[in-house]
Amino acid sequence: MLFSAAAMYKRFLAGLTIACSALAGSPPDAHELMARAVKVAEGNWTEAPNYSFVRADAKSKHGSQPVKTVYEVLIIEGSPYQKTVAEDGHPLSALRAHEEEQKVHRERANRERESAHERRRRIEKYTEDRNRDHAMLTELCDAFDYTVTGEQQIGENSVWLLEGKPKRGYVAKTREAKVLSGMNVEFWIEKTSYQWVHVEAEVMHSISFYGAIAKVGPGTKFVLEQEQVAPNLWLPKRFSMQVKASALGFINEDSVQDETYSNYRLGTPSVNALSGGMRTGGASEKEATGLQ
Repeated sequence: MLFSAAAMYKRFLAGLTIACSALAGSPPDAHELMARAVKVAEGNWTEAPNYSFVRADAKSKHGSQPVKTVYEVLIIEGSPYQKTVAEDGHPLSALRAHEEEQKVHRERANRERESAHERRRRIEKYTEDRNRDHAMLTELCDAFDYTVTGEQQIGENSVWLLEGKPKRGYVAKTREAKVLSGMNVEFWIEKTSYQWVHVEAEVMHSISFYGAIAKVGPGTKFVLEQEQVAPNLWLPKRFSMQVKASALGFINEDSVQDETYSNYRLGTPSVNALSGGMRTGGASEKEATGLQ
């Protein structure tokens, strides 16, 4: 009898293990998955201003050769400051680098001398820009009908692939979010952390802004890649944007922009990131210029 009970218990555990394994491998509810991912993304958005980083930009218009610039983005007295560290794939000359360092010192001194009113205005401008991004983030759940379409492996990350198509009857709450009603989106969401590993979006039909003054056209594409920079924190690794747009109905505003991010550091790094001297949290010359 005891043997039978023990055997039954083992079979029960085995069955439970198989059931749980099947459940873990089954696709989750698409909208619940997106809601959890957006909540995690909001946590990243909240923490992001605490980090300085290096950003390499490549921009072109109308098919021209891209203009390449690398910046060290420093957080100084509550808002970012961009210091140029490389242009056209090369570090700045010693003279230009010194001038950029002097600009940082002057900016830091100016911000430390600000009145309370001046400081509030500067930080409010930065906050307004971030709030526009946050408004787009919060509308992602409402703007699309989502479907889990599969599973993939991206590097070491096991992800759910989530596709979103514009929700019928969706009305954007902000001017910037209007573009959501005309695009399809895809999210690669890490299975355990719900972080966005990769995001792609493409505009499928024209969207007008500012009345009929500006229009974003079909073929406009966005790609975001993220990586873990600290426990429970993922920030952009790469962002690219291919824009097909017009202004006033006839001015061609087609452009391509590619940004790569690296060397995230918590807190304000030393302004002597390229001096070669002792520093805390600054970027090495190769890291700061993107010439790795």
